[in-house]
Amino acid sequence: MLSERQQQMVDLLEKHVAAELEGDLDTTMATMCDDPYLHTVPTMIGGNGQLGVRDFYRDHLVGKFFPPDVKMDPVSRTVGEDQIVDELVISFTHTTVIDWMLPGIAPTGKPVAVAFAVIVGVRDGKITHEHIYWDQASVLVQIGLLNPDGLPVVGAESARRVLNPAEPPGRVQSVPPVGQD
Repeated sequence: MLSERQQQMVDLLEKHVAAELEGDLDTTMATMCDDPYLHTVPTMIGGNGQLGVRDFYRDHLVGKFFPPDVKMDPVSRTVGEDQIVDELVISFTHTTVIDWMLPGIAPTGKPVAVAFAVIVGVRDGKITHEHIYWDQASVLVQIGLLNPDGLPVVGAESARRVLNPAEPPGRVQSVPPVGQD
């Protein structure tokens, strides 16, 4: 059971995400504090401060990221006293430029399913920060830019396993240490 404060944090995050999905930049920014930051860990793209975060959202995310077939499947949510951690699987067909996730990569038309972890800080009823993590190697395998042969990486199998833990484990291959034959 969530406390009243925790429920307010969840409501704030859901309003923030809905505004992102609807392409509503002003409402997205209204959910954030005066000095927010956003950090996409695998690509190091994001923003600092109201202007930096607003520019990131305007130029790279709000109304831009989501291909028409995007699907977000929640896996788990942990609500603390000043942050929320969401685990989800995002699936889409790479039919549009997603420069915060795949900078410099033209659409490939390939399906992608990837597990995300999003950590959102909250202070005084406003979002202070977002840390967004995903397995970039899995994405690159799925769009054909990384060959998994001989590497300890997989494609969509990892996201499917997060959604269905009963799915059998993937292949385990022995990879010689770097510099050894």
